[in-house]
Amino acid sequence: MQPTRALLGMRYRKLRLTTKDVNKGFYKGTGSGAMGRHTKYGGYKIEWSRVRTYVCPSLEGFKLTPFVTNNMRPTYGVYNDANGPRNPANYLSRWKSENGLD
Repeated sequence: MQPTRALLGMRYRKLRLTTKDVNKGFYKGTGSGAMGRHTKYGGYKIEWSRVRTYVCPSLEGFKLTPFVTNNMRPTYGVYNDANGPRNPANYLSRWKSENGLD
């Protein structure tokens, strides 16, 4: 007994496995990992040594800013620009006028 020719080809072997490619019992998961364990009473105990912690470096003297302005008022679908809301030149010129930094 040998596997089918299609499964032996180089193209198929380089593709990722899906749940349709293998027998039952294969669980792909999300790659998120567990941060704790289940208790025998049905609860969940977080193990703080396994929780991911992200440390932000010091941003003193950092010239770049996020593309979010603090001066934004709520808008409700009204846009009065002739070139449309998705014109990149208009977006960048407005960004520079409101925030002053690139």
